[in-house]
Amino acid sequence: MNIAQIAPLAESVPPKLYGGTERVVFYLTEELVRLGHKVTLFASADSQTSARLVPCAPRALRLDPRVLDPLPHHLLMLDKVRARAHEFDVLHFHLEHLHLPLFRPLAGKTLTTLHGRLDQADLQPLYHELDDMPLVSISDSQRKPLSGAHWVATVYHGLPDPVCPYNPAPRADYLAFLGRASPEKGLERAIEIARRAGIRLRIAAKVDRADEPYWRTRIEPLLAHPLIEYLGEVDEAAKPALLGNARALLFPIDWPEPFGLAMIEAMSCGTPVIAWPHGAVPEIVEHGVTGLIVDSIERAVDAVQAAAHLDRQAVRRRFEERFSAARMARDYLGVYRSLGISRKERVA
Repeated sequence: MNIAQIAPLAESVPPKLYGGTERVVFYLTEELVRLGHKVTLFASADSQTSARLVPCAPRALRLDPRVLDPLPHHLLMLDKVRARAHEFDVLHFHLEHLHLPLFRPLAGKTLTTLHGRLDQADLQPLYHELDDMPLVSISDSQRKPLSGAHWVATVYHGLPDPVCPYNPAPRADYLAFLGRASPEKGLERAIEIARRAGIRLRIAAKVDRADEPYWRTRIEPLLAHPLIEYLGEVDEAAKPALLGNARALLFPIDWPEPFGLAMIEAMSCGTPVIAWPHGAVPEIVEHGVTGLIVDSIERAVDAVQAAAHLDRQAVRRRFEERFSAARMARDYLGVYRSLGISRKERVA
């Protein structure tokens, strides 16, 4: 198949530091190329890919101090995609909803994976009106607020095997936190859990501009505790050591998480996850097997002790069965091949 992957421009593909959507686009693109498909990636010029790259911004917008408004850059990218749309069997968008009206005449050859939260009332009329645009959710939970949209599949994210190698024997004993430093990600909870459990917490966190006041007022004062270590943002090379040597990943979220890539990155290492039961968590974490799902600080502290006794080999095995990049690519290829059939059925 001749496939176009259209990535957000906020980060390169893959990201240099933090970035979930662009990282998944990278894994998917590379696996599709490995399977013999012709893939074109529309992304920032500093992206690295074995596909054919169409540069749509000089560098990742988040890391370019000259960029004040990302919208014009994305509109220029969409113009490039539209001009070349006839070249592709499938146009696979990862831009949320920005492209939907422009590509509606090509609905039968488009697919949109929605990576963000959908529980905002403003989205309801848009997806109600554009109900002929095929959509993929990254968890069943994610799609619940838009039950009337044109969902064609749920495809869980996947990782290539070398990204976070299995570590059967961690060299340290600490908890890890990986994610954005924002209230909904539960970093304050993670710090409290570690302090109560008396175990070190290593924090790899991105601080967005919008979250800087929260970081300064709520988090920075907590970093003076001897058990708490802030690492900043970590790149792909540092992630296996951080996650693979941890007793558990803390994922104490307080929002409807659409997926949670950090959970499967930890599981790939064999590291279990301690998480709150919001959003996709119950779909990703198998309680008592790949982690522990809790609903209070007290239960999380107990889970810290229990996590040390979970079978890391079983965690890794379930990752291989459910969250490999190969499985993700196969799932998407099945969706790509069904697009024409789905379109005909809806017209009929």
